[in-house]
Amino acid sequence: MSDKTSTSPWPVMSIAEAHARLTGLGAPFEIEEAVIRGVRTRTWKNAPPTLRDIFLNGQRFKDREFLVYEDDRATYDAYGRATIALAHRLIADGVKKGDRVAVIMRNLPEWPVAFWAGQLCGAIVTPLNAWWTGPELEYGLADSGAKVAIVDDERLERVAGFLESLPDLKKVYVARHPGGALPPRTERLEDVIGKVNDWGKLPEQALPDVPLSPDDDATILYTSGTTGKPKGALGTHRNMTSNVGAGGISAARNFLRAGEPLPELDATKLPQRVSLLVVPMFHATGLSSTMGPTMNAGGKLVLMRRWDAEPAMQLIEREKVTATGGVPTIAWQLIEHPARANYDLSSLLSVTYGGAPSAPELVRKIAETFPGSQPGNGWGMTETTATFTSHLGKDYEARPDSAGPAAPVGEMEIRDPADGRSVLPPGAVGELWVKGPQVVKGYWNKPDATAETFVDGWLRTGDLARLDEEGFLFIIDRAKDMLIRGGENIYCVEVENVLYEHPEVMDAALIGLPHKTLGEEPAAVVHLRPGGTATEQELKDLVRSRLAAFKVPVKVAFWPETLPRNANGKIMKGELKQAFAEASEAA
Repeated sequence: MSDKTSTSPWPVMSIAEAHARLTGLGAPFEIEEAVIRGVRTRTWKNAPPTLRDIFLNGQRFKDREFLVYEDDRATYDAYGRATIALAHRLIADGVKKGDRVAVIMRNLPEWPVAFWAGQLCGAIVTPLNAWWTGPELEYGLADSGAKVAIVDDERLERVAGFLESLPDLKKVYVARHPGGALPPRTERLEDVIGKVNDWGKLPEQALPDVPLSPDDDATILYTSGTTGKPKGALGTHRNMTSNVGAGGISAARNFLRAGEPLPELDATKLPQRVSLLVVPMFHATGLSSTMGPTMNAGGKLVLMRRWDAEPAMQLIEREKVTATGGVPTIAWQLIEHPARANYDLSSLLSVTYGGAPSAPELVRKIAETFPGSQPGNGWGMTETTATFTSHLGKDYEARPDSAGPAAPVGEMEIRDPADGRSVLPPGAVGELWVKGPQVVKGYWNKPDATAETFVDGWLRTGDLARLDEEGFLFIIDRAKDMLIRGGENIYCVEVENVLYEHPEVMDAALIGLPHKTLGEEPAAVVHLRPGGTATEQELKDLVRSRLAAFKVPVKVAFWPETLPRNANGKIMKGELKQAFAEASEAA
């Protein structure tokens, strides 16, 4: 029974009490301390030690479907055979522990095969952004020193002209190549593992005999920052496996706070969870928060070539999807779509998102539109291997502007941005610092950036935030995105949330425009729902009715599509600023 339908007084216990019940000696989410890179850190005692253990946990569900993509379907058994076959081929290619294996493809069934095959070899798997251009992919391959790249046909076209300039890259495998000649050092992936629907015919093989431990290097995930060259966040097996415990305890905590008995936690005794994965697997959210926990619990991943609301609803109905989400825009599009009533979406139990500010109104809309589901959000970044805080159910409904509390292995402090040392009290706004087993080792081959960002086991996030008395996180803004108008601070998320209150606004962003005397002034870019109407003056008046005059946008531009976002789901404000600059030049 969900805590949403409970008649018990709520909450019946604090966050701290619930976490203590769940993490004590012998409890399902027991915590112990480990020394990680010389720093004592809280860790999950029962988390899978390595990514190989997550792979093996998935193999407990051999007959269940794991991957669905268009007409392709693969069971856990078939997926396992293909993964082990590719792992042995990589070893035959000379891949050794610590070598980098790049994965560059859109969300395809071959993606997790490539990723886990590399892990079984002991490689540092390096997912590169499939949206990058050829030169950007060349940078990622060169910076990581990838020995092997596993790509799809579209990405091969982008990198083919750069292969000769990448001496470290010894072999490229391409999935779903349409035929014809291939560049040098390139082979078809199907020649190794066959087509998806034939994976079950591959012979069974033993796993490669490669020693792995929790703090071995496992991944390089490139930050998708909006400025400068991406930095490779070097993660360990422990970083990623820590997300398995983080997701489970968030739901269990809700039951305890509602005065209800804990739900069944043994995945082998539960119905299969079906997730419509609409964020890219090359991003930490798709990989670490979704794919890893799904595999560990025997869930199913339903993939789409690209996000489109009505085909998504068709998949939700056909596959009985229980969970989906990504960024707030996806939830809004499902809610606002004129054809929604044509589809049975009653299987949805969870609509979650992160990576971008969301209006408190969205929480109410999800509960109203999908009454059997729980809304959820969270906060994290590439450097925290995705989710660091999580927020579900009644806790989220009660604090819709919060990102929730940290998983109990995580620690958060709000520090004075001026010195990075003074810890501020609850309610004060400062820079968010975090610590825990999810925090990566540092940046690949960038010692100066590592020393600046990772300090004594703590990660300085660059986010402006506050914590309340119970430890709930409230993100105020990215420090670098905060506007200063004539000496007055303007927190972008505050203005954006007011814009979201307008019933026609689906997407909103506040940016700074240069000003000769004030330094900068606020300007807004909004995307309206299909058929929606709103005027610039109407939106300015809305903000003026809620906030101080200096926070009112001096200009409002209307964007014809959802606002451009990077792989983290964060709005690319640089592109929006360019649009204003072009409009100014045209005038």
